[in-house]
Amino acid sequence: MPVAKSLPDVRGWVDDENYLEFRGGQSNNDGEWYAVNAKSGKATKYTGKIPASAEARRFRGNAPGMTTSSVKDAVNPTASPDGKWLAYTKKDNNLYVMDTVTKKEIKLTNDGSDVILNGYASWVYFEEILGRGTRYRAFWWSPDSKSLCFMRFDDSKVPVFPIYVIKDQHGYLENTHYPKAGDPNPEVKIGVASISDGNIVWADFDPKTDQYFGAPIWTPDNRLIIQWMNRGQDNLKLYAVDLKTGDKKELYDETQKAWIDLDEANRLSFLADGKRFILKSDKDGWENLYLHDENGKLINQITTGNFWGTNVVRVNEKTKQVYFRARKENSARFDFYRVGLDGKGLTRLSFGEYSHDQINLSPNEKYFITTYSNLSTPTTMALVDAKGKLIRELGNSKGEAFDEYNIPKSEMVRVKSSDGLFDLPMTITYPVNFDPNKKYPVLVSVYGGPNAGRVYDRWSTPGGINAWWAIEGVIQVSMDNRSSGHFGKKGLDFIHRQMGKWEIEDFMTCGKWLRQQPWVDTSKVAITGGSFGGYMTCMALTYGADVFTHGVANASVTDWHFYDTHYTERFMDTPKENPEGYKLTSVMNWAHQYRGLLRIVHGTSDDNVHMQNSLTLIDKLQNMGKHFEFMLYPGERHGVGGANPAKGLHNRTEAYQFYYEKLLNKPMPEEFRQPQAQRGF
Repeated sequence: MPVAKSLPDVRGWVDDENYLEFRGGQSNNDGEWYAVNAKSGKATKYTGKIPASAEARRFRGNAPGMTTSSVKDAVNPTASPDGKWLAYTKKDNNLYVMDTVTKKEIKLTNDGSDVILNGYASWVYFEEILGRGTRYRAFWWSPDSKSLCFMRFDDSKVPVFPIYVIKDQHGYLENTHYPKAGDPNPEVKIGVASISDGNIVWADFDPKTDQYFGAPIWTPDNRLIIQWMNRGQDNLKLYAVDLKTGDKKELYDETQKAWIDLDEANRLSFLADGKRFILKSDKDGWENLYLHDENGKLINQITTGNFWGTNVVRVNEKTKQVYFRARKENSARFDFYRVGLDGKGLTRLSFGEYSHDQINLSPNEKYFITTYSNLSTPTTMALVDAKGKLIRELGNSKGEAFDEYNIPKSEMVRVKSSDGLFDLPMTITYPVNFDPNKKYPVLVSVYGGPNAGRVYDRWSTPGGINAWWAIEGVIQVSMDNRSSGHFGKKGLDFIHRQMGKWEIEDFMTCGKWLRQQPWVDTSKVAITGGSFGGYMTCMALTYGADVFTHGVANASVTDWHFYDTHYTERFMDTPKENPEGYKLTSVMNWAHQYRGLLRIVHGTSDDNVHMQNSLTLIDKLQNMGKHFEFMLYPGERHGVGGANPAKGLHNRTEAYQFYYEKLLNKPMPEEFRQPQAQRGF
């Protein structure tokens, strides 16, 4: 009998009384659709039209009858909304469209090269602005399928960073145009191609200006909105661009003292009338919603309060209501709310002391389905009415054998920061059969990056390596700092021009609290993380060596001089503008305080956080005669095992051996050296 079971696969709604459930499979050819009556739960086979949103969850194709292999050498093939066209780029870095019926191909650009990229993102835009999920795609269809907006990148002035690859007798260099802090950025132009004649209109922005562009936004009525930001990232402007002339009209202008996030998801929500939009901004220190007219004029503020993680679910223009998710009642939990477009009548629709992490709202908002949990309550799905009244439970992830298992206990505590301004959240998972009179080793897992909190009051299905450590007698801890998002933009702004200082100070405060507990072995307080978490781990064994005794640092930043422009300068400004801040936050600046034992891990082909970071720290430690461990992974990128699962398994196994030897003082079981499938996790 299982300890956990799956929840119903609810895909959407037929109407306000019946929701759609998919049963029995995931592929195109298996499984069946059911219409389930909301009140009674009676299910009948559904043969009607499946909503597009529900189909999208099941199928991940690009266009009817078209796949990546349908067009030779196509990169990121993407169908137009009407399905009549397919847009894509090729290795020549030009942009193309193809008629899906006649298969006629039209080449929209002709100047693609090694440094001119049309519709294919330059590295820093892919990583920091457009996002990894785009797979470098930098073109966007208009809703009417008549226009294709795209970005043209010129990497001519962007420095090249070489990565040595060990293949073949002599190896070779993989060169990436990667702008490090203070370097020139790619020059960017915004083009709009007319599909009917292939004509391209360029938006009226000077590519020579030191600037950034966010992902373009198409309105429901086919207007184009461009997000613009200065290099200092403290001034955001929104422009409406004329599709025929390229002329721009300013709609919105926001300035903050520290920074504004350009890559903010769901910044704008357009009303169907095309005359108003809702804008999300943290300019008052929290993520609130503001209603603007089509010319950008503020009509009124919709929400006022300590909201964070705010995301509009739906706007009902007829009833003039906005439905949204956010964290407010508890910074570690999401709730579901309704408020009037005029900002009146804010109502919490979700219930209890749970995090409501998925909301499925019926077409006319008569019901919603919520998936919720907390640290002690397994994930549950329930039907709720428009007033927030629980109608019935639809599913529970507790398996039949749940109560037969000794599940490790997890709880959340909050620790006062050293300056007394914040109650820092921390989750603790205790060993199985925990005895407060015994002393246990501690393993802290962190990330720590800006607005990237990891501490939530939600259920985590027991099992795998975390359950194993609980059985072996390791206290497992996750902690967040003031810049994690728990304390809004006010908490984030503390790290401006000194990213790393307050983060490690807050982790040290939590670590000191742990060391004061009678059940903690203060000689074994380990910390681990990757990327920013690796940076925090390196800082913990240098700057914070009075608190932390062991660390495993993966793919770590060690000096912000070595990271890219857009991310680094958002928080630190340029090295020329802030030399003391860069020095203060460099791990090398604190290497003289190193003690304990640090294990450094890096992939040689990491094109995100270059191995240069770890090598520079290693060089420093060697010159100081310090003892440490180092493991490199040839050919691996920013996440060992992504391309070679055997390397990922090796990395995890080596880390497990480190914990067994240093925290548990015993040999690692031989079972850990077996293939992952054989040992169950």
